[in-house]
Amino acid sequence: MNRRRFTTALGAVSTLALFAHRATAQTMKPASRTLELVRTDWKGFLAPEARVVLAPTPADRRHNDEWRKVLSREQYHVLREEGTEPPGTSPLNHEKRPGVFACAGCGLALFTTEMKFDSGTGWPSFFTSIPGHLATKRDFKLILPRTEYHCARCGGHHGHVFRDGPPPTAERYCNNGVALRFVPAAGAAS
Repeated sequence: MNRRRFTTALGAVSTLALFAHRATAQTMKPASRTLELVRTDWKGFLAPEARVVLAPTPADRRHNDEWRKVLSREQYHVLREEGTEPPGTSPLNHEKRPGVFACAGCGLALFTTEMKFDSGTGWPSFFTSIPGHLATKRDFKLILPRTEYHCARCGGHHGHVFRDGPPPTAERYCNNGVALRFVPAAGAAS
């Protein structure tokens, strides 16, 4: 391995260690509901007229040319090319209203506000997801293995899940904000 790649890899590992420390140092309000209810009773966060896909089937398998027509350049880069947006750039980092975070590609509901926490990393972070709505695979792009996750309906890349999140799961779904669309619950102030 040449010196530049080694230095880059060492920097990436150091950055991940810093983010892990910051994420575990964050405090989270104790859940007033059980983890099982948080995961399964998510439809209560939907407004009656919400335009959200409720189940990962049928699959949404458009061709790249079709995706380019419906996604912004940034969304296409993240969702279809497995890119990453710069940290701290998403307005969803500060979104706290009740609601659902859906895939910006196909509209599948992935997370709720109740699942969100401030990880201090610069990306929207969640301690769990809606069951069956994400698929995972191993990623070795930074040399060390990571768990990458995708929308189970359209295959769009969203981010990585790490084992440095808060209780009760100790997971941190680190999501690219540009890959999400926030749908506020009924009556949520704007």
